[in-house]
Amino acid sequence: MKEIKIRRVSVDDVNELQEISRKTFSETFSGHNTQENMAKYLEEGLSVERLTGELSNEHSAFYFALDNNNAIGYLKLNFGASQTELRDNNAVEIERIYVLQAYQGKKVGQLLYEKAIEVAKQKNVRYVWLGVWEENLKAINFYKKNGFIEFDEHIFKLGDDEQTDIMMKKTLV
Repeated sequence: MKEIKIRRVSVDDVNELQEISRKTFSETFSGHNTQENMAKYLEEGLSVERLTGELSNEHSAFYFALDNNNAIGYLKLNFGASQTELRDNNAVEIERIYVLQAYQGKKVGQLLYEKAIEVAKQKNVRYVWLGVWEENLKAINFYKKNGFIEFDEHIFKLGDDEQTDIMMKKTLV
């Protein structure tokens, strides 16, 4: 594995974004959810149309982690009114950090996280926040290791299944 590069994703990359989004989401959650709920989310939540809309939103940003120009993970950030909940202009939401299973444990998630913090500091916000599924202990531990604390919870709907996400934040200033 050569040096991992982080690159901003553009609308022209939507098909590659859809591919990595669907693959990483499936790898992460298919063992814990029904086939029907997974299929519905992959089809609706990660459609080309939906991802194109997200990429076109000036208050969101996507970044690829690239190994030899191949996407191996990605990051999605939301600012201001584009945040899924808090909509705080003094915060950045990390909506998604996903890494292919074959690259987990190789610091790719950490590189994407560090990019999120870099962008948040450039935006001069007070804190970053996110929601993480209460059963995704690996991710929860990753965020705790990076200084996040729990502050609330919300519901994430996967198909017809209402799941609880733990909301976590990290103060920057």
